[in-house]
Amino acid sequence: MPTVSRFNPGSAWIFDLDNTLHNATVHIFPRINRAMTEYVQTHLNLSEADANALRHTYWRRYGATILGLIRHHDTDPAHFLWHTHQFPDLHGVLIAEPMLRAALTRLPGRKFVFSNAPVHYAQAVLRALNIHDLFADVYTIEHTRYRPKPDTFGFLRLCRQHHLRPRRCIMVEDNLDNLRTAKRLGMKTVWVTGSAVAKSRAPGYVDKTVRSVANLQGMFHRIH
Repeated sequence: MPTVSRFNPGSAWIFDLDNTLHNATVHIFPRINRAMTEYVQTHLNLSEADANALRHTYWRRYGATILGLIRHHDTDPAHFLWHTHQFPDLHGVLIAEPMLRAALTRLPGRKFVFSNAPVHYAQAVLRALNIHDLFADVYTIEHTRYRPKPDTFGFLRLCRQHHLRPRRCIMVEDNLDNLRTAKRLGMKTVWVTGSAVAKSRAPGYVDKTVRSVANLQGMFHRIH
């Protein structure tokens, strides 16, 4: 792959949040899932088992539970997202990437966060990680009119709003479906896997594979 001699002024890094800038699998995702089930159970008057099954059905069909709740139950998305993403003990459950701030600081170009999470949660996580000041914008599901990644709508809206050319963007993500969309739009793609063996099974739309964001600096000049 050709070497980049210099970073174009219009270039940008676009980072996912959960399981990209921090590990959400151990503590945070299980709590969000429980909170979503409890919300559905309470507001739709269902048993825990039925609420959990419905949550999974909507997630598989629409890519996000909230879309099914909006379409079929007229749920207020802001109310749902607020009550299912509460972490008063965030510092105690957050698993940060080692040397995260230093790694991000060394990357040239503008940086953005693009997450399917709600804005209040995303901003709280970035503050807790002490990296909130490094990003030009935090683009969340509210900004995409509740059309989550991998829908192209949010990608294109982010690019238009900040005058970004997709071909000058590098998408850094743990989710392959989201990286596929980014690649179709012309972005360079970096798959954050958390694994040393994933490189051998990376699909063709992945340009580079890293175990963590902390490894980005070492391979920056190998991204075309």
